[in-house]
Amino acid sequence: MAFGIKRADLKRWKGEVEAGHIAFLTHFWYDPRFPTAKSVTKVGCNDRKKLSEWGRTYGLKEEWIHERDAYPHFDLIGDKQVEIMKSEGRIGELQKFL
Repeated sequence: MAFGIKRADLKRWKGEVEAGHIAFLTHFWYDPRFPTAKSVTKVGCNDRKKLSEWGRTYGLKEEWIHERDAYPHFDLIGDKQVEIMKSEGRIGELQKFL
């Protein structure tokens, strides 16, 4: 279940994904399978090859890409989420969700 984002944030993310950019969207999240995770970052791009190559630089496997409508994306959680957000210079976006 996602919460803590505004409709404008989601619209911006979708627009960036549709435009073929690597787009980030972090929000509060709860899933009983991951009881210690408080947030998730969705990293999407409708250019699946570009998204796959981006993910490979962080050790993410192509088969981990979620196919959701026109918005293929990786879900980043936990330590990997923090590691990637730091590396991408986006840790500030994550701070409010930790």
